[in-house]
Amino acid sequence: MSENKNNSYKLPLVLCLGLAGGIFLGSQFNNNLPVVSDTSRDVQKFRDALTVIQQDYVDEVSTDTLVDKAIEYMLTQLDPHSTYISSRDTAQANESLRGNFDGIGVEFNIFNDTITVVTPLSGGPSEALGIRSGDKIIKVDSINVAGIGITSSDVMRYLKGPRGTEVRVSILRKGQKQPIDYTIVRDKIPTYSVDVAYMLDKQTGYIKISRFAATTYSEFEKALQDLKGKGMQRLVLDLQGNPGGYMDMAINILDDFLPAGKKVVFTKGKKSRYDQEAFSTEAGKFENGSLIVLVNEGSASASEIVAGALQDNDRALVVGRRSFGKGLVQTTFPLSGGAEMRLTISRYYTPSGRSIQKPYESYKDYERDMVKRFSRGEFFSADSIKFNDSLKYFTEKGRTVYGGGGIMPDYFVPLDTTQNSVYLNELYIANVINEYTFDYADKNRRMLQAMTFEKFYNDFVVTDNMLNALVEEGRKAKVKPNLKDLAKHKVLFQLHIKAQVARKIWGNEGFYPLFNQTNEILQQALKVFDQKVEDPKKM
Repeated sequence: MSENKNNSYKLPLVLCLGLAGGIFLGSQFNNNLPVVSDTSRDVQKFRDALTVIQQDYVDEVSTDTLVDKAIEYMLTQLDPHSTYISSRDTAQANESLRGNFDGIGVEFNIFNDTITVVTPLSGGPSEALGIRSGDKIIKVDSINVAGIGITSSDVMRYLKGPRGTEVRVSILRKGQKQPIDYTIVRDKIPTYSVDVAYMLDKQTGYIKISRFAATTYSEFEKALQDLKGKGMQRLVLDLQGNPGGYMDMAINILDDFLPAGKKVVFTKGKKSRYDQEAFSTEAGKFENGSLIVLVNEGSASASEIVAGALQDNDRALVVGRRSFGKGLVQTTFPLSGGAEMRLTISRYYTPSGRSIQKPYESYKDYERDMVKRFSRGEFFSADSIKFNDSLKYFTEKGRTVYGGGGIMPDYFVPLDTTQNSVYLNELYIANVINEYTFDYADKNRRMLQAMTFEKFYNDFVVTDNMLNALVEEGRKAKVKPNLKDLAKHKVLFQLHIKAQVARKIWGNEGFYPLFNQTNEILQQALKVFDQKVEDPKKM
């Protein structure tokens, strides 16, 4: 089961993407348990306090909850990325990086307070039973789940479960008067971190990686091979909004771009066992073709390892805006009762020796970093970004790069505010765009499927009648019409609607070729492919 998370709300979300990007952890080279120091006196003090609370506090309290909160707070005093995960949350916290999960195998959304199947996932148990796009799940194990204010978390709780277990669902299907009952046997469902790979033109490939999960490298290898088979001579690797993940996946991908013997990353910790270096090995699968890497303020951790290594080795141009700035490496330590502690055990450094970790003396300031960048004008002008000369480093060919606060791109692309519509954002937030395009695609599925995507891409037009219908759907959802904004951004509205309709029919392969027309960083990158890496000029 997977929820649709591909919607883009542009400017409002820009301010929070960076913090979200920083909380995912990098994988380390080993996972040895640390040597425990003598903390018996402090542990005894904590035990005494907990015992007194349990015996003498005026009200009944859960000591388990108190311990969870105490550990959570303790870790916040270390750095922004050391975290505690309770036993209740460990499965969900690890799921996005595992590359698979157990469930019924549908992508869903909540329309009109009802769980609606966006699409059954290929090869999953729901597809095998004949569950269709547009089916509405109204009961789960005889429990009514429609019209009760259900949330995404509720859906996960009802429908996820261990492989081999059964769940009974009742479904309303368009054209059927009575509900249809299914008994679904949950199974392992793959999730993907390479969102899409396609040819931008006859020689330029495009691969978008959303995170570095356990299956990312195998997905990337397949995508790379497919694009090379289509004649790819140059590649755009899109890491915008990628929050990171497993470091070894990033290293494997770098190995395909660099000749043997190039340093790609090294780490330093308090203990020497966390001091490691990684080098590229044998001949990679794309060592010679032109390469551009896209980053923005939401690119963090493993994404920054990839961008920094390619930049320091003068292998690729980095295009976009300054990345998040997470240079701390966490590893997971299991605690009793199934809980986990993700603790920072080292810092990583790019090949030139720079740490890209931004300052974190104040947790509050760290949380507000993206807002501060925006208010300083950093999203709009490279001149607003100041680096300390003491953190100056040099690439293999002598270009100047800086540490101390993310990866600064070779080509800066300002945020394009013309791509931002307040009214469009409001319709997205109220889920109106999704509901309208889902309903349109469902009603016109036969006609749309009879078209090739190429014909849809070139000839399909979002009409004024469709825009008027969208406005009415928004009105029903209590989104006040803003016809002036709609008229000003009409082309943007049409593009978003067309892209979302395409996604309902052709998946990401239909969505991204259209949606990427709004991707200002990608559009600028395509103009600089012929620029030499060693002589970039800020855009």
